[in-house]
Amino acid sequence: MPRERLKIVVAGHVDHGKSTVVGRLLADTGSLPKGKLEQIRAYCERNSKPFEYAFLLDALKDEQSQGITIDFARIFFKTAARDYLIFDAPGHIEFLKNMVSGASHASAALLVVDAKEGVRENTRRHGYMLSMLGVAQIVVLVNKMDLVGWGEEAFRRIADEYAAFLREVGITPAAFIPVSGLGGENIARRSDSMAWYHGSTVVEALDRFQADRPAANLPFRMPVQEVYKFTKMGDHRRIVAGTIDSGTVRVGDDLVFYPSGKTTHVATFEGFPVSPGDTASAGSAVGFTLAEQVYVRRGEIACKRGESAPSSGTRFRASVFWLGKEPLRKGKDYAVKLGMARTKVRLEEVHRILDASTLKVLAEKSDVDRHEVADCTFMLSAAMAFDTAEQNVLTGRFVIVDGYEISGGGLVREALEDPHSKVREKVIRRNIKWQKGLIPRELREVRYGQKAFLVFITGANDEFRKRAARALEQELYREGRIVYFLGFGSVLYGVDADIRGSVGTHAEDIRRLAEVANIILDSGMILVVTAHEFGEQDWDLIRTAVEPERTAAVWLGGSLTTDLRPDLRISATEPTEAVDEMASFLQDRGVLPPD
Repeated sequence: MPRERLKIVVAGHVDHGKSTVVGRLLADTGSLPKGKLEQIRAYCERNSKPFEYAFLLDALKDEQSQGITIDFARIFFKTAARDYLIFDAPGHIEFLKNMVSGASHASAALLVVDAKEGVRENTRRHGYMLSMLGVAQIVVLVNKMDLVGWGEEAFRRIADEYAAFLREVGITPAAFIPVSGLGGENIARRSDSMAWYHGSTVVEALDRFQADRPAANLPFRMPVQEVYKFTKMGDHRRIVAGTIDSGTVRVGDDLVFYPSGKTTHVATFEGFPVSPGDTASAGSAVGFTLAEQVYVRRGEIACKRGESAPSSGTRFRASVFWLGKEPLRKGKDYAVKLGMARTKVRLEEVHRILDASTLKVLAEKSDVDRHEVADCTFMLSAAMAFDTAEQNVLTGRFVIVDGYEISGGGLVREALEDPHSKVREKVIRRNIKWQKGLIPRELREVRYGQKAFLVFITGANDEFRKRAARALEQELYREGRIVYFLGFGSVLYGVDADIRGSVGTHAEDIRRLAEVANIILDSGMILVVTAHEFGEQDWDLIRTAVEPERTAAVWLGGSLTTDLRPDLRISATEPTEAVDEMASFLQDRGVLPPD
């Protein structure tokens, strides 16, 4: 039976002895590779340097030359109870973002405080960041007790001060432990120098933490890492792969993928060299085939039908800890990474800002400066699935990337409505209730020699737009494609006849157009739609109801008269020229086979 595993992060102010503590854990639990300890001792002797257990973690040359940890290292060690994966996080203020990266993967933490220096600014920041990232299982180590004469008074003073601060940020440590990483006191063995301490050692405290596996009791959540498709020998299976964050899944379980709402059920688990069986739980990296083939994307979250569903949308309220060199500003595009999903994000509103080390509420501000904690609302460029941190911190924590740098991290506190929330709810309900035929769209596409696709043609010149759209349908038909032209007016006076003349029906007109388009695309056809001067919000609504990867907006005309960001702009004045450009575009997108 596989052993339990727990991921922990070790954090604290620079030079407070984190690496020494971790080195001791490795050495004193017998977790070092054979000969590693002797190799480091010999290195120190050759270079006339005193041996330090911290050297065990110095994987980077810069670390040895500067004496600080500048990245977070992944270290494995084990006790009799379980296996551990440690993220040794930097304490230096310039590398707090690496600490966020480590903590975002952890389920527990060791916070190290120097007994002589006491609680420092970064000590408080690290405590707040762990709270922000939802790491609730924490033990505080008051290190270097040898430097204060092993005194209980010094330990109690630090423990009381830091406990009061942590209470303010919602953290109650499981224990405060006086230790000496240098001498190994209270790390894996009880200290003879601190007879006044009767609590657990570090190893004992870690072994009392809940392992990662209890997340199996939460609703099933598996962010999709990749979807593998095999096409040889007529094999149309898709293997959905990822690591299960929480819950348990079995062969035959009905699944719903969010935010798309696509449904299927698990056919088989796949593994190499042998199949993993018919059940998988939290912490397992798995691949499974689908009984009904559906198109899902990397970043969607697989959930079990009947269990509580995650939120799906483009707006949420969150607590965020900002680490970027430049402030977090409104109007600037960033990237947000949540699970395996990544999309553009903008700061919409700042509700409150705190100084992370003093917990002082700062004056009203619209930007979030470095090392500040903020209560904010964010707007995403595409819908994402997520839980709030209270529901499931594993799918409720995120990081924000500015350019190529991780610049912030935080927790989703509340899902908020966006302009298309109600439409998205209907689309998810439609997809869950969708009655599938025995012939999947993929088989139709193979037979038709094309990809099902929506070509949406808009612009200011009605006559030219309609002529070009009809000419495109005619040309594709001549080439043997399965194609259909649909004018928006056909929908308005047909499907929408019952609501014509009602107030505020424009969005509903578009939603119904999108639903018609979705049905036609499911049949494997190419659909050519034309409508007058659509804007970006109109187009976003259509792509909420139809798979965005199967759509393209084309603007015909010399200049844009709306805020639409089209996939293709055509300034041609003759329909034949416009058709040639659109046909070439469709070939580039893989909708049509190459010549």
